[in-house]
Amino acid sequence: MSVADLPKVELHLHLEGAMPPDFTRQLAHEKKMDLSGIFDAQGGYAYRDFWHFLQVYEAATTVLQGPEDFHRLALAVLEESAANGVVYTETFISANFCGGYDPAAWGEHIAAIQEAAAQAEAKHGITLRGVVTAVRHEGIEMSRQTAALAQEAAGDFITGFGIAGDEKVHHPRDFSYAFDMAREAGLRLTAHAGEWGGAASVRDALDHLRPERLGHGVEAIYDDALVDRLAEDEVVLEVCPGSNVFLGVFPSWEAHPIERLRARGVKVTVSTDDPPFFRTTMRREYEMLAETFGWDADQFRAMNQVALGAAFCDEDTRARVAKRLET
Repeated sequence: MSVADLPKVELHLHLEGAMPPDFTRQLAHEKKMDLSGIFDAQGGYAYRDFWHFLQVYEAATTVLQGPEDFHRLALAVLEESAANGVVYTETFISANFCGGYDPAAWGEHIAAIQEAAAQAEAKHGITLRGVVTAVRHEGIEMSRQTAALAQEAAGDFITGFGIAGDEKVHHPRDFSYAFDMAREAGLRLTAHAGEWGGAASVRDALDHLRPERLGHGVEAIYDDALVDRLAEDEVVLEVCPGSNVFLGVFPSWEAHPIERLRARGVKVTVSTDDPPFFRTTMRREYEMLAETFGWDADQFRAMNQVALGAAFCDEDTRARVAKRLET
């Protein structure tokens, strides 16, 4: 068995960002929408840089106009993940795409995604949990509204809360109230940091939001004391190497710090972020890590145990997924 064939745990996946281009085109065709400008000649998503990526991302999501669309999307995404050997995944769900902050519409969207998750688990053996995610560049008030919706949805399926978006907008302290709301609801916490905001953004997220996991976090490598802190506090990083290289956070796989962070005792995991946007899959991530850093099956298995231990799920689910990882 090659390392790419190993069963996998993925902790950092944006639901809309995992939307296959063909799926987007199909929905656009059904709704008579012209989204041709967001695709390249090969049929993939086309954009210039991270900030243009955010615009293309939001344009693509305009085809998602109701719970049924999200049900179909979740089925498509989970089928693709399962085909790449993923047995447990968590996905970021943003309220602005799921009903526009209307509580009734939000509930309908979450129910549709959860129903799709149950169908995919029965058919493909993949378990999904949802992490409600505020969008940083939408502002402070929207983050609090998102946290309120997360409180309402908290339960067996919605198990986490986080924040994503443009790291250069606002300061982590501005979102501490929203994180406190989620914490009081019993939700587990993660936050995007250290992708574009430098090592300082990692430190600020830890200080003001107090998450147990960080999305990306890789720019911590520029601060030795911060790397030591991550290791000592056992903060888990949701690392997305293919995304980081594709967007130019690091110039190459060889330059990516995931191996240096791991060697320093930081708990790292591997995910795809927005896989069709970044021309990657979980299989490709594993193949590239093995090729670039010489990781073998034992190292990937150990990493998956770290990911499973950090997963935002109950212990019964964790035990069930652990058996799937024994292959």
